[in-house]
Amino acid sequence: MQFGVSAFITDEGISPADLGRALEERGFDALFVAEHTHIPASRETPYPMGGDLPRIYYRTLDPFVALTAAAAATERLLVATGIALVVERDPITTAKEVASLDLVSGGRFLFGVGAGWNREEMRNHGTDPATRGALMDERIRAMRAIWTEEAAEFHGTHVDFDPIYSWPKPVQRPHPPIYVGGESERAIARVAEYGGGWLPRGGTENLDALVPEVRDRAGWRVPVSVYGAPRDQSVIESYAAADVDRTLFLLPTQGRDDTLRVLDELAELAARLR
Repeated sequence: MQFGVSAFITDEGISPADLGRALEERGFDALFVAEHTHIPASRETPYPMGGDLPRIYYRTLDPFVALTAAAAATERLLVATGIALVVERDPITTAKEVASLDLVSGGRFLFGVGAGWNREEMRNHGTDPATRGALMDERIRAMRAIWTEEAAEFHGTHVDFDPIYSWPKPVQRPHPPIYVGGESERAIARVAEYGGGWLPRGGTENLDALVPEVRDRAGWRVPVSVYGAPRDQSVIESYAAADVDRTLFLLPTQGRDDTLRVLDELAELAARLR
């Protein structure tokens, strides 16, 4: 099993370049970063974890900017969105950002995607929460066309454009792996459709049964990375027993010195579990 971290990169925490270097030096293989373009001042949609929405949600850096900084400061570290809110993103612009980051990182980008939970946030981007799943599916298919075709076009209900030229094309072929976040029936179906990987959350029940189900439905051995895993040796051992490929520890957003101390602790735990 590989070990990485999932994190909210903000203006109040460690810089992405420093974090990337620290992860690579300690043997972690991947950095997954969260995305929120903004948080509406009205708090209508309940925070899924309960209670007040943490401060970090309001202050996240753009994930592609943060990951570019991390990639430029490292040589082997995989850089990933965890997750990119595709329902809030223009597909043509996002396809360009994904391909550009894959190029400048030397093919080290993983594209974690999801439909999101904050309905007010989606509406500010012109997205109807009721149809966000269908919108995400079309945007993913449109981006795949842009990455793999010289003159790409797409005609759907939510996305529609005539033939376009867009470079660069991704280094990874046919494109960076698309990791689907979530544990719903539709999320599991998307894993098979997108053909990249699965990104369930730490605390997901019956993971030992869900992992083989995801792989059976996809028809191949889908890579699985558990997002936001706790620092609990017995839980991580259960992931290994479930044939999970990567554990992503949830890294608290702190200053440089405090972050390095936590990473040292996580590296020791990972070493015991390898």
